[in-house]
Amino acid sequence: MGRLYIDLFTTLDLVAQAPGGPEEDPSGGFPFGGWQAPLDDDLVEQQVSAGIAELDALLLGRRTYEIFAAYWPHHETGLDGEVGSAFAAVPKYVASRGTPELPWRGSTQLGPDLAAEVDALRERHESVHVFGSIDLVHTLVAQNLFDVLNLWVYPIVLGQGKKVFPDGVTPTSLRLLAPPAAGSAGAVALRYGPTGRTPTTGDMSLPDRGAGSAG
Repeated sequence: MGRLYIDLFTTLDLVAQAPGGPEEDPSGGFPFGGWQAPLDDDLVEQQVSAGIAELDALLLGRRTYEIFAAYWPHHETGLDGEVGSAFAAVPKYVASRGTPELPWRGSTQLGPDLAAEVDALRERHESVHVFGSIDLVHTLVAQNLFDVLNLWVYPIVLGQGKKVFPDGVTPTSLRLLAPPAAGSAGAVALRYGPTGRTPTTGDMSLPDRGAGSAG
């Protein structure tokens, strides 16, 4: 059984909208498109490159697919050739409620039953990666359809935009899969996996009934 990885660049207030450029996703009048561009970080570059080197399939939402399809087929050599050739070599799966054009070689639109489609991808591939695609990510997280959530958290606060966990998200508990690490620009890498459990609650004002009971 393969694994599905969600890879997201996010701010301290967990905004993941349009990190790459102004036209990436201006929906809602988002004014900070391209917020990641001035914050080159060696750790993020190394970890993202390692993930791309191991992936054997891409799963993308429609908007991210269109951005990738317009860029990467023209960058399979040169400075971006390592990434472009890696993407060219693997199947690309697109989750969309519409009927988008799929010009990128090796692209397939998934059916309407996302849970069944993700299960089939895990059976077919070892390492499926989701980049960006924040609307798709909301659905994957809500339905617990992922194995690893990679967050690269940058030291900025935007105060608006689409968040990794929007208001109304299904309550869930996660577990840390690796120690956090910090990069040269202050980005922190966090890797979580699902537990399938809802959060529990308690009362911090109650005395610790276990204290002093040993012996």
